[in-house]
Formats: sequence, C-alpha cells, structure tokens
Amino acid sequence: MINIFEVNETNKMIEQENLDVRTITMGISLLDCIDSSLPELKRKIYEKITRKAENLVETGEKISMEYGIPIVNKRISVTPAALIGGAACRSIADFASLAKVLDDAARQVGVNFIGGYSALVSKGMTPADEMLIRSIPQALASTERVCSSVNVGSTRTGIDMDAIKLMGEVILETAKATREQDSLGCAKLVVFCNAPDDNPFMAGAFHGVTEGDCVINVGVSGPGVVKKALESVRGADFETLCEMIKRTAFKVTRVGQLVAQEASKRLEVPFGIVDLSLAPTPAVGDSVAEILQEIGLERTGAPGTTAALALLNDQVKKGGVMASTAVGGLSGAFIPVSEDQGMIDAVTAGALTLEKLEAMTCVCSVGLDMIAIPGDTKASTISGIIADEAAIGMVNQKTTAVRLIPVIGKTVGDTVEFGGLLGHAPIISVNPFSCDAFVERGGRIPAPVHSFKN
Repeated sequence: MINIFEVNETNKMIEQENLDVRTITMGISLLDCIDSSLPELKRKIYEKITRKAENLVETGEKISMEYGIPIVNKRISVTPAALIGGAACRSIADFASLAKVLDDAARQVGVNFIGGYSALVSKGMTPADEMLIRSIPQALASTERVCSSVNVGSTRTGIDMDAIKLMGEVILETAKATREQDSLGCAKLVVFCNAPDDNPFMAGAFHGVTEGDCVINVGVSGPGVVKKALESVRGADFETLCEMIKRTAFKVTRVGQLVAQEASKRLEVPFGIVDLSLAPTPAVGDSVAEILQEIGLERTGAPGTTAALALLNDQVKKGGVMASTAVGGLSGAFIPVSEDQGMIDAVTAGALTLEKLEAMTCVCSVGLDMIAIPGDTKASTISGIIADEAAIGMVNQKTTAVRLIPVIGKTVGDTVEFGGLLGHAPIISVNPFSCDAFVERGGRIPAPVHSFKN
C-alpha cells in the first residue's frame, strides 16, 4: 500500500528539485468506432473521446491539489488512426479531416495533446497507412493538439525502407507546412522502431491494439531529483552511485504509482503502467545532461558519456520496476536536445554532435529527440538518419525513435525558439555526404537472426 507518509517524503523533491508527474494519459480504443461512412466515423470518434475523457483534466487537477504533486500535462492516446480510418477514408484529405476531429475532441475536454494519428508499418504499408502518412503535413499544420507517429521497423519484422524513404519526405513537407512557426509541426511527429503500445509521452503515444478499451498510464519525471541525490555521493565509487540512483528512482516511481491509482479509481478506468522516464525540461536543474556531468563528465559528449548514460538508464529501470505494480512505456532517460539546457549548452560548446547523440541512443530510452537541423537538409539524408536509428533499435531489441526538426530558413549557427516544454535549440550540422542510392533501393531490411525465437 502507498500512504501519505511516502508522499510527504517527496515534498522536498517537488519544492526544490523539479519533481513532477509529467503526464496522466488516458488511452482510448477507437476500434468500436470503425465505420464505412466518414461522417458517422467522425461522430463516433468525437463522442467516445469526449465521453471517456470528460473528467480527465478535472480529476488530474484535484489529485494535484490534494497531494501537492504537480501534474504538468493531461493527455489522450487513441488507436492508430490508419487502422480506424481505413474503411471510410478514400483520400489524403479524408484522413486529415480525422485529425481535425481528434483536435476538436482534445480541445473540448481540455487536454494538452492527443496522440495516435499514427500508422504501424514495420513490414509494409496498406493503402490506408500510406494515405495517412502522406496526410501528416496537412494534419499537423491544421491542428493544434494532435501528435503523430509512425512505426517503421521492429526486431521481429525488420525495417520497411519504403516507409522510411516516405517519412524523410513527409518530415520535410511538415517542416515547410509549418515554416511560419519555425517548423513546429515536426516537434509533434516521431518515427519509431519497436514502438511500445503503452507509452504515455508525446509525440509517440498511441493506444495499442493489444490494450483494453480504456486505461490510465502515468509518466513521471525527475532529473533534478536524481542530480541532487548524486551530489551527496560525489566522488564515491560506482556501486555507491548506482545504489543512490536506484533508491531515488524507487521514490519517484512511488509518486507515479499513487497518482495512477488515484486517477484510475476516480475515473473508474483500469490502471495501465507507470513510465519512469527522466524527461528533462528547459528549467534550470531539470537536466539529464547535468546528471551525466555529476557522474564525472566535464560536458555531455565527452569520452565516457555513453557509459554514464547506460549506467543511469539501467539503474533508473532497476529502481522503478520495484516501486510499481506495472512499469512500462519507455522508462529510462530521455535525451531531447531542445528540452534540456545541459544538452543545449553541450552542443553550443562543441562537445555534442549528431554522431555522438546517435551513439548515446544505443543505451537511452528512445533516440534522436527534438534535434533541430538545417532547413535545407535533403529528404534522403533525413531518411538515412531514420534508418540508422531503426537499425539500432532492431538489432538491440529496444525502442528507438527520431524526432528531427528541419527548420526552414535556418542553418548551423542559428537558434530556434519553440517555447514551453519544447524549449529552444541550436541548429546541429548533419553529415553532408549523400545516401541517395541507399535510400532509393526500396524494399525491406530483413529482421536479424535473433528475431527468430519460436
């Protein structure tokens, strides 16, 4: 049982160290909304979301006030829209109109974001999948709260290179469609390999088809808490360091478990998972990069960075898994550049490059996240970067993702300001050499031999 004593123990973490529950995310299945009539499909989607999530925001705010725990975001994830719209949508415009319905429903219930404008194409694309993917630029340019994701590979099926080629083009088109907002649409679009069904974090959240009708998933974050805890063991050996990270992650996860149980009970919706991910913000003292520096690096990106991140990620998982009945999602350490002041400083100082970030993604929770690149980057180069990340995920049996933002009109040396939790970022240079012939081959990269486990 979780009691108020455990919550009181975390008061200092909340008041002084930026501990928060980053999100309560309600996952809603839309499978029972499928209809061959587009108007009827839209009506069913809007009605179900607004009915199920009617009290989500109010409940989150009440829990926050009663327990003194900041709950930053309230969000919704839905069944991938490519699956829901396949019977009714006959064009790119039809799919984009579904995004508008999702946006309207999210606005009605007051959530920050709604995820699930998604397609799962790790082995191939149906006509509906391809139409949805091609509609993403229009959908994200015409909505405010919709987030989109596409899963292009998995350890079990390999990598769909046709989908990766298309996603390079779509990311660039999305950047151009939202150029007036510094290509902000790309901040709401992520490309996955091995995407989890129960991730509460945007932009990659969707409600997997293996999930129930409606669930509550909670995402907890506390980089500042871990950083502060490690200050007390400065200079100690690695065993002591690891023990401190595990103990801290346990306490943080207990807060998430409490919030998840309370939200589940009050909303009468089953509890899904707690995702303990050290997700940074632009706030001073809320940085994964600063944790790595506390471990002993002058700057993130210095030799030893990947080892330090691997240690951190593993100990966070070990501490968190003992603190909740169900830990899931992505749980570990995020390394988004624009959302982490320490990462921004490391890039500015020349300590952190795109290639070093790619190496770090082998051991972090996700992948290349919130990275601003020159607006004149070729679509094939973006596809090549996605393929690299997908290969890391496929071979290492882990989730990897790419959220690149080619900022139209800006180049290396410029800075882009996104605002809020999305922060700001320096434009990072990309390798200038071409991968056109590689991307143009098409087809599918087969699954690795260790995928065959039957």
